[in-house]
Amino acid sequence: MPIRVFVTGGTFDKQYNEIEGRLSFHSTHVEDVLERGRCKLDVKVTVLMMMDSLDMQASDRAQIVEACQRCAEQQVVITHGTDTMVETAAAIAAAVPEKTVVLTGAMIPFVFGSSDGLFNLGSALSFVQLLPVGVYLAMNGRWFAWNDVRKNRELGVFESISPA
Repeated sequence: MPIRVFVTGGTFDKQYNEIEGRLSFHSTHVEDVLERGRCKLDVKVTVLMMMDSLDMQASDRAQIVEACQRCAEQQVVITHGTDTMVETAAAIAAAVPEKTVVLTGAMIPFVFGSSDGLFNLGSALSFVQLLPVGVYLAMNGRWFAWNDVRKNRELGVFESISPA
């Protein structure tokens, strides 16, 4: 069965606007990442929104949850901004109990060349095929249960909340 990838924006898809001197959204880079990574999986990409996760409202999260519920695929990857990824994962976990859903993102935009986005998306696609039903985050080569993870803003990584 194919894997559904939902795109929601985040740093992963930001581009630098030289005129305005700031990051903005134009279109997703997910297809480019899959091509560059020579992905041979059956992946269906759907753009839900292109926004910074700090701007997400409850209605945006409801749209993501509904998309997860409605899609036929049992394995779902979501590209998402890292700042509120855990909040969206919690909303999905509360409403989508029968699928494997992995959220991922990037700390550096894909277009910058040194982005972690390619690695994180590849990891998420691998994890979604191997992990049991549930909701997870995939960042920095690791997977985390949605309710045992936080973004460490000082170190720029995701880490487990539980003591090792």
